[in-house]
Amino acid sequence: MEAKHRKLICIITILYTIAVLYFMFLGFNRPGAAKHTVGYTFYFIPDVVFKYPTGFIFRSFTLMDLVGIGNLAAFVPFGIFIPLLFRIRFTVFISLFFMSILVLETLQAITLLGSFDMNDAFQNTIGAAAGFAAYKIGFRSANFWRNGLVTVLSSMFLVIVILGLSQLIDKALFTKAEGPVLALTEKKEQNGYLPMEHLKSMEIGGKRITPQFNLYSSDGKQTETYQYSFSNHTTIIEGYCGIPDGAEAAKAGVVFTTEGFEENYTDFCRPADGEQQEPYPFYVYLDKVKKLTITLEGSQILWDVTFKEMKYKWAP
Repeated sequence: MEAKHRKLICIITILYTIAVLYFMFLGFNRPGAAKHTVGYTFYFIPDVVFKYPTGFIFRSFTLMDLVGIGNLAAFVPFGIFIPLLFRIRFTVFISLFFMSILVLETLQAITLLGSFDMNDAFQNTIGAAAGFAAYKIGFRSANFWRNGLVTVLSSMFLVIVILGLSQLIDKALFTKAEGPVLALTEKKEQNGYLPMEHLKSMEIGGKRITPQFNLYSSDGKQTETYQYSFSNHTTIIEGYCGIPDGAEAAKAGVVFTTEGFEENYTDFCRPADGEQQEPYPFYVYLDKVKKLTITLEGSQILWDVTFKEMKYKWAP
């Protein structure tokens, strides 16, 4: 490679690296979000290594689809630029690249400008590997610009192939299947409560409500909690919430709590000032649940609460 071409590649590599670092640490309003972030976020166990946008060609395209493709495609150029500048074997290159990504992911987490995500690290590295393969395919002659064109076309082809293969791998290994819908009272409540003993009818917003499976309330207390154990799978909790007619709504509330995570549905289940009380269907998505605590305050009630667990097809 001629000296002028090498200089051009060096300048492009530096500018591109600066751009990538900007988006990793400063882009997407990361500094502003960091002010409201409490604690460090680390995801050490990859669970969607090959999971890229589902149906990214034929279905509706979202911002998260763009982010998913970006985790792969944005790092392809490093697999092309680095071997152009330095004589380096693939194993050495990919090892150093992966370690560099781990360092950057760690810096994102400890500066609260992002999270340490092993999924991102693997996807970034797969992108760099695709770039290195495209470099090997493209740069085989003395014509620099011809080599560059072949490399670009090869990298685009490889990215499409990887995205396509990832769909097959995702469906086979990383797609969670929904379990049966069961009443929450199918599980044993750890405090010994039986929210199915008193299924009395009530009126909410002038509508007669008769629970079919269960009824959760504070039973006249200021606060009541219900606790259930799960199998560390993604769990979806559904049901109905409301405040009986004639009951005080101001102090009513409901909170779903798992390990270090809290979903407050008080505003959702309680009518706004001046609005009539209504029964509301609710849906709570909880990831990797071992213990679920439902806290009810005041006159807030839940009824016909169900759950379904989602797990990988190969999981026990």
